[in-house]
Amino acid sequence: MAKTKAQIELEQKNGELVADLQRLRADFENYRKRVDGEKSAAVKTGETKAILKLLPVIDTIERAVANMPAELADNKWAQGVAGLIKQFERALKELHLERIDATPGTLFDPTVHEAIQFDEDSTGATEVVESELQSGYKLGDTPIRHAMVRVKRM
Repeated sequence: MAKTKAQIELEQKNGELVADLQRLRADFENYRKRVDGEKSAAVKTGETKAILKLLPVIDTIERAVANMPAELADNKWAQGVAGLIKQFERALKELHLERIDATPGTLFDPTVHEAIQFDEDSTGATEVVESELQSGYKLGDTPIRHAMVRVKRM
C-alpha cells in the first residue's frame, strides 16, 4: 500500500516534533545539572565566608587560653572559656573543616603553609615548620586559610 503525500508529510512532521522534544529534554537536563552545580557552589561559598568570619574568634579564644595564668587554671570561668574551643572544633568538624598540620618538624608545603619567617641560620636541604604562628584550615581538600609558619632547614 502506497503512502499518500499527506501521510508522508505527517510522518516528517512527527519526526521533526520528536527530534525537537529530544533536544528540549537534553537542554533541560543540562540546565538542571548546571543549576544544581551552581547551587552547590553557592552553598560552599556561603559556608566558607561564614567560617572565615569565625576563625578570628577561634584564634582569639585559643590565644587567651594559651596565655591563661597558672593561678586561673582551676577557675570555673576560665575552664568554661577553654571549653569554647572544644565546642568550636566540634562544630567546625561537622562542617568538614579541619586544621592544617603545622606542628614543628612537619615538612613545609607551600600549598597549605605560608612562610612568614625563615630561619636564615639553619642549614640543610629539607624545609620544615619550626613553629606555627597562626592556624590554617581546610574545607574538604581546599585550604581556606593557609597556616602561617616559621620555616627552617634541616
